Amino acid sequence: MGKDVRPQAHGSFFETLESLVLSEGMIEKCRGIRELNTRWSNFDDLDHNSPVNFIKVAGLPTRLQLVPPGKLKRRGIKSQEARNILMHSIAHIEFSAINLAMDACYRFRNLPKQYYQDWLNVAADEARHFELINAYLNLHNCNYGDYPVHNGLWDMAAETAHDPIARMALVPRVLEARGLDVTPPMIARFDSVGDNSAVEILNVIYQDEIGHVYIGSKWFRHLCDQANVEPRQMFMKMVSQYFHGELRGPFNVAARLQAGFDREELEELG
Repeated sequence: MGKDVRPQAHGSFFETLESLVLSEGMIEKCRGIRELNTRWSNFDDLDHNSPVNFIKVAGLPTRLQLVPPGKLKRRGIKSQEARNILMHSIAHIEFSAINLAMDACYRFRNLPKQYYQDWLNVAADEARHFELINAYLNLHNCNYGDYPVHNGLWDMAAETAHDPIARMALVPRVLEARGLDVTPPMIARFDSVGDNSAVEILNVIYQDEIGHVYIGSKWFRHLCDQANVEPRQMFMKMVSQYFHGELRGPFNVAARLQAGFDREELEELG
């Protein structure tokens, strides 16, 4: 289950974040980020000069089987088992997103205090999303770890660990923004088979994720301003440099505009 990593008074803010990212326990990670989110202002000194360790693999439950993305097959949703498989994959995305948001806090230093508050809030939201989906799975005789998953989200986090501009561009504005495109059709699919519980959960996640991508857009532009680079050109450069594949539409233009994209960016993406 993983060790108890609740924030302690003697532990620094960044030490606590690192231990939470590395924690393998589902309960501990979700509980720990909520507690840190409510108590982090008690840390008088954020100690931005403390060591930043490269985290090759974030903590995941040990029973989880990681496979290459090509090994995962798309399935229908007519049976409960098929719906479990799809919801299990979303559970893994949300659990990974907890790690991603915490790592964004841990890794990148000397940024405004609001940066850390924003990403702690995102991590707490992702924990809540994971718990909603995990409860759905448990209700239908399924557990997180019952099916294989891929680790593409964390792979991109590791690849962009050296550069906050690349991280903000690639994780929230590419990988997580893709959820804004695919979630509404997914909701419609679950609605078509009368799975109201899944529909309600996915609607909550969808609305929250617009805000999460917006936070990524906000800090991407802040970092570009600091570096004196033009955001739209830098975004396309980052996509070209780090994204291994093609960004495919159709894009959810309305949601992406709410999430901090502009029309010129969306036109360049195709």
